[in-house]
Amino acid sequence: MKHVTRRLRGSFKAGWLLLSLLLAGCGVNNVTIEGSFPSPNINKLPLSIAVFYDNALTDFAYMEYSETGQEEYNIESGLSHVRLFDAVLPAMFEQVIIVDTLEEAEALQVDAVFAPLIEEFQLALPQKTKLDVYEVWIKYNMRLVAANGDYIADWVLTSYGKTPTETFRSVEDGINEAAVVALRDLASSFSLSFGQVPEVRDWLASL
Repeated sequence: MKHVTRRLRGSFKAGWLLLSLLLAGCGVNNVTIEGSFPSPNINKLPLSIAVFYDNALTDFAYMEYSETGQEEYNIESGLSHVRLFDAVLPAMFEQVIIVDTLEEAEALQVDAVFAPLIEEFQLALPQKTKLDVYEVWIKYNMRLVAANGDYIADWVLTSYGKTPTETFRSVEDGINEAAVVALRDLASSFSLSFGQVPEVRDWLASL
């Protein structure tokens, strides 16, 4: 009887260990977006710009859920957006100053304050779309205000990135690369279209 009890205990422990491993394998996968963002080759505007990165941007994360409603991929992309703008803005403006608060910007002698936000993040995985690509869409709200807080411009930009599945060994790598492509798409569209935004164009003409 003692031998049977020991066997049962051993089976119970083995079963519990297997269940624990299975549950651990079903946990959320964390993906931190990382990539390089080259500076655009454009003519600088002779302006001094303060940049405010809200916590909503720097801490931005998106959760992708499985078809059964379970948390599947936690995608942290906030710092990658900061690195993107840190690469793009100095190529666009004569002087760029990062500020911690909007109140700090008011004390500076700058022409304007730029404060970007992410409004929406979408992810399409090949196992769900049945397509052989990873896709990422990002919708941004670009805000430009005077140093005293007066409105200058507020506009929306969207970016898109995709990458084929055969390029990557893991889902995490595919998600990362699609997001980096979307961010580079933003860098190009933002730097080239900035002066074409009607409110921005009117503001530049008034300086």
